[in-house]
Amino acid sequence: MSFVTDIPPASSEDTFRHFSARLSLETDCADVADAFATGCVDFVLLHVVGSSETFAKKHIPGALHLPHRDITEERMADWPEDTVFVTYCAGPHCNGADRAAVKLAELGRPVKIMIGGLTGWEDEGFAFSGSEVTAAAE
Repeated sequence: MSFVTDIPPASSEDTFRHFSARLSLETDCADVADAFATGCVDFVLLHVVGSSETFAKKHIPGALHLPHRDITEERMADWPEDTVFVTYCAGPHCNGADRAAVKLAELGRPVKIMIGGLTGWEDEGFAFSGSEVTAAAE
């Protein structure tokens, strides 16, 4: 018996519940990129960390800069109550997307995090927007 099977896998029912729950809380870079590429954007993508200057240099196309510290009931009133938000941050080493998701959930807003963040986006080979990106292309 290996360390892999030393603890038996969960039942199919438990596995289904677990991964379905994860998918209700997370999305990935490829799914976000596909939504923008096909015009099926039924969510607001939020870049939730860093300064406005950092965002202006490099961000995911279509994202809005709204740091998690600025997520308030007053600020979120700009969107209908049923708006789905997708938060992202720097990457797996950053918990900004999680912090933003908690704040949005506390406000009763539907939210998912985009796992991987900027690091995952780059690893997938997707393009960025911003002045740093424009300068690099020149």
